[in-house]
Amino acid sequence: MSMRIAVALMATIGAAVLMSQAAEARPEMVGVHGDYTPGTIVVKTNERRLYLILDSGHAMRYPVGVGKSGKQWAGTTQIDGKYRNPAWSPPREVKHDKPNMPDVIPGGSPRNPMGVAAMTLAGGEYAIHGTNMPGSVGGFVSYGCIRMLNDDITDLYQRVSVGTTVTVTR
Repeated sequence: MSMRIAVALMATIGAAVLMSQAAEARPEMVGVHGDYTPGTIVVKTNERRLYLILDSGHAMRYPVGVGKSGKQWAGTTQIDGKYRNPAWSPPREVKHDKPNMPDVIPGGSPRNPMGVAAMTLAGGEYAIHGTNMPGSVGGFVSYGCIRMLNDDITDLYQRVSVGTTVTVTR
């Protein structure tokens, strides 16, 4: 086997292992510090982690993909809608960057970037949602949405309701 083929094979295996590890991530109970009300979702962009505050010292922590450079935001909002297998229409900015993208991608389609569930956020075009690209979770990858593994968005979806406060920090 040539060195070039061996290196390419090792890179492929390494990427598959990393994607497999990311795809197997599960929420974990962790200690938290801060003055957050139980039930609040806190997204720490620089950590690429989402915390669901359980009480004054504990939270469920999930890995997430967040906005890429120039697409990040910070602030407080609320969940204003919850959807299973949502259809997706690319926001204006995405459509501008990718003009050949269809106007609507049906829910359940392997090309739909929303995954198995989405929770829309008030005041913008952002959502906390699943993904059909599990290897992207943990990176700076989106146009501002919070991207989760499908198993994790399913878990979070069951734990929160419309009106839940979401705080995003950088």
